[in-house]
Amino acid sequence: MKFRFQRASLPACLAAAAFALLATGCAAPGSGNANITASENNVAKVSNVGFLSDPGKLRAQPANGGFLCWRQAGVDWRVYDKVMIERIKVYVTPASDQSPIDPSDLKALIDYFHSALVKNLSPTVKIVDAPGPGVLRVRLALTSLVPTNQLASLAGTAVPYGFVAEMGSGAATGRPPGSTPYLGKTGLEAQFRDGATGNVLAECADTQIGLKYAADLKGDATTAAEAWMNGYVSSFTAWSYAQDAFNKWSAAFARRLAELKTQSPQ
Repeated sequence: MKFRFQRASLPACLAAAAFALLATGCAAPGSGNANITASENNVAKVSNVGFLSDPGKLRAQPANGGFLCWRQAGVDWRVYDKVMIERIKVYVTPASDQSPIDPSDLKALIDYFHSALVKNLSPTVKIVDAPGPGVLRVRLALTSLVPTNQLASLAGTAVPYGFVAEMGSGAATGRPPGSTPYLGKTGLEAQFRDGATGNVLAECADTQIGLKYAADLKGDATTAAEAWMNGYVSSFTAWSYAQDAFNKWSAAFARRLAELKTQSPQ
């Protein structure tokens, strides 16, 4: 997959990263891994595009990565040994300051997400292309898809010590710490149906927003530097944050399905 993007000067990035590792009082705590996005979940922020059957049922699931979800009681998830991933839909939220999104970029993003899902699910279930008994139909919709404004990111970086203000700007505006208004984000709405009856078994929603300054400075310096650099360098690419969100979601879906398949109906 090829996207058109720009990268900042690596020496400049390294210098800024080194300074950030020393400025522990200004850095935002992160997850301690190399992820470059953070969840911005709120039921009120779920895009009402008509994809979900009952978004009013969504509730935050702290033990499940903070996703907003609901699921039917009494479902025996153990019977689902096959998964059908339906064609992923995209709802682009119009904005006055947003440039048009290249259709080829959208196709590449969808292909990337589908591949990530297949990679994560394949070890535990069979991926099929038709519904039927024992098949879990997975319907997905991307919402609030916003690429990074690369020029704004570069301009913000050019301001001397501007990154100190940027590091705290997210929290000051109600967004995740380490984020800034011009960074990319993407939302997801997911629906899971029985492959034989078509009944809705569960629905989820999530929003991932880009982090330019993400590092866990409580951990070791190498891990913190890696996490910080991944977010910083990716802030100069158009779709890195979307790709990171797709990786998170794919891994989370596979993990949760594997957990449910070990449990008796509740």
